[in-house]
Order: sequence, then structure tokens, then C-alpha cells
Amino acid sequence: MSMFSPFEQFELNSLIPISIVLPWTKSNLADTGVINLSFTNSSFYAVMIVVVCFLLSYFVWNSATVIPKAWQTVLELVYTAVLGIVVENIGKTNLKYFPFLFTVFSFILLSNLFGMIPYCFTVTSHISITFALAFSICLSLLILGLTMHKNVFFKSFLPEGTPLALAPLLTIIELVSYCSHAISLSVRLFANILSGHALLKILAGFMWTLASLGGVFILASFAPFMVVFALTGLEFGVAALQAYVFTVLTCIYLKDTLYLH
Repeated sequence: MSMFSPFEQFELNSLIPISIVLPWTKSNLADTGVINLSFTNSSFYAVMIVVVCFLLSYFVWNSATVIPKAWQTVLELVYTAVLGIVVENIGKTNLKYFPFLFTVFSFILLSNLFGMIPYCFTVTSHISITFALAFSICLSLLILGLTMHKNVFFKSFLPEGTPLALAPLLTIIELVSYCSHAISLSVRLFANILSGHALLKILAGFMWTLASLGGVFILASFAPFMVVFALTGLEFGVAALQAYVFTVLTCIYLKDTLYLH
């Protein structure tokens, strides 16, 4: 891949190679299968973000004062914002799910913001990460629904008052819609982050190419520079917005699970 490719920043690099070799027989010939479980740059940044979330929360809350300092103010704003999302969507009676939703919001927000730092890897720019996160959430909600409602849970796939002739068709539609939750959550987050970072890289490369030509082209590079500057600010907004959207949709799916809407 070219060094100027806008997708170079999304490449996975193995930091600690780990491979599991699985031998089997196929068509009477000995073949070998290899499962790659290497610790990559994506894994490193994911672990680092989790550690940063924990340490930041631990040290800020343990040194909290009546008059909040800068980091305490930031965390209180995030806490209040997520609390408002939870109360608005699933009510005050379900605040036991707040720690989980706050963790999801914090992880996605920090993942997106870390990606805005030059030479840092953007964890949420890979569909494997976002789908794994979304799928695990949807699977957890499915288990929660089955645990709470038992067989009644399956009635949510058939709207009340449905004519018997349309029941099979509507059941399939509702089932496909339910299974698509993980796909919609993951693709929305992945696509927005990937496209934004790729666009920034393309414009920054164009600006650098113009500036490297010298002369009047240095002045011409000022226009794409201003566009890159504006888009960078926009990407910070998108980073927070995507964390917000992901959390709101998770709350909506959780509410549907709790009340079988």
C-alpha cells in the first residue's frame, strides 16, 4: 500500500505474533490451518483505552473536591450527559444499567478521541471491533430478555392483532429487524469514523503536495489547510456524536427488551 494512501492509517500491524496451528485432513491430503491471534496495534490501543478509562475515573473521583477541577468538571459533564440519556430512555427505575451504559459511552468516546491524535490508531475505524462490541451488547440483551420474560419474549416478534395469514411474514420481518440491530450499530459507527479520517488524510495530502511545490502553490495550499482545520473540528464533534448515538440506540434496544415494545 502506498505511503500516501488514506487507508494506510487503518492497517493492522502485529506487535506480538500469536498463531495456533490446527492440522486436519482434507481430500486425503494433510493440510494445515492457522488461526491468527496476534496482539495487534488495534488490541494495544483498545487495552490502553480501557486502562485510561479506569485510571482517569479512579484518580479523579478519589480526589474529587467541592469546587471541581478541570478533569473533575469534564467527568461530571460526561456523567450528567449519560445519566440524562439513561433517565430519558429507560427511566429512573432502571438506573442499575447506568454503569454499563456509561462504560460503553466512555469507551467509544475515548476510542474516537484517541484516533484524532496524530499517529494514534483509531480502534472504532475497524468493523471487527465495532461489530464485536455491538454483537456482544445485542447478545446480552437477548439473554436478558429471555431471562426476564421466558417464552413471552418471543411474542415481541408478532405484533398484536396481526391476521393469521400475515403472521409468518411479519414474524420473519420482525426477526430480521431484531437481528439487524448489531449490524446497524456497528456499521454506523465504523463508517462515520472511517470516512471522516480518510477524508482528512486525503485533504492533508493534497495540501502537503501543493505546499511542497513551492512558490505560488504555498499560498494555494492555504485553502485546503483551512478546510482541513474546519474538518478536524467537525471530526471532534462527530467523535462525541457517534458515542452519543451508539449509547442512545443501546438504551432504546434495552427499553424494548425490558418492556417488550
